[in-house]
Amino acid sequence: MTAETHSQLAGFIWSICNLLRGPYKRNEYRKVILPLTVLRRFDCILAPTKAEVLKEHAAIKTKPENIIRHKLNSITGNAFYNLSKLDLPRLLDDPNQLAPNLNSYINGFSPNVRAIMERFDFGTQIAKMADKDLLYLVIKRFAAIDLSPAHVDNVQMGYVFEELIRIGAEQANEEAGEHFTPREVIKLMVNLLLSPEKDLARSHVVKTIYDPACGTGGMLSVSEKYIHDLNADAQPKLFGQDWNDDAWAVCKSDMLIKGEDADNIILGDTFTKDGFDRTPDGKKWTFDYMLANPPFGVEWKQQQRYIEKERDTLGYEGRFGAGTPRVNDGALLFLQHMLSKMRASKEGGSRLAIIFNGSPLFTGDAGGGESSIRQWIIENDWLEAIVALPEQLFYNTGISTYLWVLTNRKDKPRKEKVQLIDARQFWVQMEKSLGNKRRRIGDPSDKEKDPDHIGELTKIFGDFSDGQTCTFTEEDVITHQPIQRERVVSKIFDNEDFGYHKITVERPLRLNFQASAERIARLDDESGFKNLATSAKKNPAVRQQEIEAGQHRQEQIRELLRAFGKATKEMLFKGRNEFLSELRKLDRERDVRLSASELKAVLAALGERDEAAEICRDRDGQPEPDADLRDTEIVPLKESIEEYFKREVLPHVPDAWIDTTKTKVGYEIPLNRHFYRYEPPRPLEVIETDIKRLEDDIMKMLKEATA
Repeated sequence: MTAETHSQLAGFIWSICNLLRGPYKRNEYRKVILPLTVLRRFDCILAPTKAEVLKEHAAIKTKPENIIRHKLNSITGNAFYNLSKLDLPRLLDDPNQLAPNLNSYINGFSPNVRAIMERFDFGTQIAKMADKDLLYLVIKRFAAIDLSPAHVDNVQMGYVFEELIRIGAEQANEEAGEHFTPREVIKLMVNLLLSPEKDLARSHVVKTIYDPACGTGGMLSVSEKYIHDLNADAQPKLFGQDWNDDAWAVCKSDMLIKGEDADNIILGDTFTKDGFDRTPDGKKWTFDYMLANPPFGVEWKQQQRYIEKERDTLGYEGRFGAGTPRVNDGALLFLQHMLSKMRASKEGGSRLAIIFNGSPLFTGDAGGGESSIRQWIIENDWLEAIVALPEQLFYNTGISTYLWVLTNRKDKPRKEKVQLIDARQFWVQMEKSLGNKRRRIGDPSDKEKDPDHIGELTKIFGDFSDGQTCTFTEEDVITHQPIQRERVVSKIFDNEDFGYHKITVERPLRLNFQASAERIARLDDESGFKNLATSAKKNPAVRQQEIEAGQHRQEQIRELLRAFGKATKEMLFKGRNEFLSELRKLDRERDVRLSASELKAVLAALGERDEAAEICRDRDGQPEPDADLRDTEIVPLKESIEEYFKREVLPHVPDAWIDTTKTKVGYEIPLNRHFYRYEPPRPLEVIETDIKRLEDDIMKMLKEATA
């Protein structure tokens, strides 16, 4: 079955939605289509063993439940069965009793399938369709679809499920990409994750694979297929969790159909109800491989209290000890969650891959949550590579996306190194757009005419070469003609290349002071002065008394300053100490006795910045910093702060100094900057020729229009 065929099948299933128009809104169609597709798939799978199951159950129905389950599963060859004499085609024989019979048929399934149908809440839809006289027509259409494994294999059935969810999400105006990832992207992830593994060919090797945001299970399925294609005797064990009911139900159905342990697919919020916190014997869950495509830019406010409590109480013993990102983007929380489940390197270690947008690369200042998380990852030498993917690759967004590969068991050449790969040119245009997805990564196994982009990128990753180049056919932005360009696609960096010191550069505070009428008037804007004539007392009489006393004090201070201005002939003081010395003399003479807060307000009102004034100093004689002149500098981690300061700062501001108490370490990964290639502007003569040609074309068209 080809990709076109599964799209046609999904389209046929959605065509049944025409029957639902009226009683159902467009965003409600999937409430019927998804569960019925799953039900029909189970129906077709169990059809060949139906009679034998019913016969065997009649003989053993008095035995314990576990014996019955084991025996019937062995007959079906699957981890599920159905004890009803009905199936979808037979339900049509009694139209008048279709609704109760359909419910009875669903209740005849084994408990694991019933749990799936309950999550779909399909009983409600059965009642609604029956009430609107739609049930018979819809069941008749589904009963005619052949979803047997002989006609639609498990991989293609997974495609069908994903296509249905994508279309349903679009019609419901939701984010389809929250539920699944394009298969070629998953295949690239799996190739980069598993291609370096040398033990996957070992006989009957057991590997555990985990996806904390599994959606419909596409990543788990592709990983399993990769391992089985390499080694038919391998035993990959799949684990996943998702909090979307529909996606979880589809994923669990898919696992049941493929004979996997469907109990390893957990429904629930990965952050607040970690389904894989502890193993049945109380040990910490760890996995060999982990993959995820968490939702982009989704806030975690609902889980904030739980996450921050775990961060503050468990620290690095929990999942979020390195810090937490901004509340409006929880992507890095998923990565921390996965890193907490890495197997110790002495026990074989783990490898993981995750899809992000650009935000986790550089968002967050030094000392902030995102930067601290990046620092923790890079300083632990877990980051192996980051791949910049083509734009317009995902169904729900056209923005830039990046694939991170991490491990706690790097090969020796990769230790203390990070590989950046620019794969933004590795794409082919899709014949038909799917939502925002207009491009795909070339894969000849999917479309024979495609270039083998996945193979090329896997090789670039494996070569681990600094400065490796590829030649691409690109469109000239001016002539729109194809041209050949050679571009660097791989660069190797030391871990420290992504770190920096953020230093705070201070300059001394220099103020002049003058008791002029204009500056004295500024007192009214100072909060310390204004607060003198306020009161928090509730008793009106007492409050008024305090306000009047405050107003009297304000006027007393004004009189002091006016007298000071007159006595000094409004002299401009270039030093704060000289100004204070003179002011205190008059203050004592007039017995005003300015308090500390009043004096602060006076200095703020009467002072002005003056580069020619003396430096204001504290009690220890140290220069006071001017907050308005404060600046920061970014110093690469590999460079000496002192040498940088002497070279880049002091020649311009000789009186500056570094406040070492504010120095912070930050990490960012400016991938686009590292692959930026300067394109010089075209020569003026060429631009002039183009303008002249355009003018001639315009004049020609005008003549034709007026002829």
